[in-house]
Amino acid sequence: MPSFHHGEVEIAYLDEGMGEPIVLVHGFASTKEVNWVNPGWVRTLAGAGRRAIALDNRGHGASSKLYDPAAYHSATMAEDVRALLDHLKIERADVMGYSMGARIAAFLTVNHPKRVRSVALGGLGYKLVEGVGLLENIADALEARSLSDISDPTGRAFRSFAEQTKSDLKALAACIRGSRQTLPCGQLAGIRVPVLVAVGTNDDVAGSAQELAALIPGARAFDIPNRDHMLAVGDKVFKTGVLDFLNQRA
Repeated sequence: MPSFHHGEVEIAYLDEGMGEPIVLVHGFASTKEVNWVNPGWVRTLAGAGRRAIALDNRGHGASSKLYDPAAYHSATMAEDVRALLDHLKIERADVMGYSMGARIAAFLTVNHPKRVRSVALGGLGYKLVEGVGLLENIADALEARSLSDISDPTGRAFRSFAEQTKSDLKALAACIRGSRQTLPCGQLAGIRVPVLVAVGTNDDVAGSAQELAALIPGARAFDIPNRDHMLAVGDKVFKTGVLDFLNQRA
């Protein structure tokens, strides 16, 4: 598996397919495989003539594990994506993120607009602006002695997911404490690239896709029907919507 160093942080990534590049940024407690390979995204994008590039965010998968929450600021994690583009000598790419990955993609778009050709924000709506989606008590669940010690259902779900992905629980606890930044409306209003905001209609974590899209010039809201935050990731309607968006964007 290829990797590179961004400062002292090692970032693992995959790079498959030919054509115009799209960088995929996974969600909290996930990995490039869990978020993008297993649900068929990499295969779908490569089959559509795209070069699919996906990284393991710091603290996740095969990338470096860090235990200081300050190391996981959303802008800092966005710099890992920018560094990956530099490493691969890609001047400009489409970017897609899911949940925390969408937050990272949004920060990348705001801070490095010339590097982003278009951005698809999946599993993140108005919570990018107001509130931060996932609750901080998930960190407490990750640090609990065992799954049986957790009474909060959301905390139990994320702890169970993190154990399934064989994640470093302490690194994830630091990540969720450090990556809870929002973006002000004024910065979103300055975005000038095509934006797709895609949220499941049963998602009670992301916030409204329509309310977020209304803040970004030309942005399009997209409903992923009958899917919650966890199940929307690999949805066929979501894939079709993203491919249509990529084909139509300027």
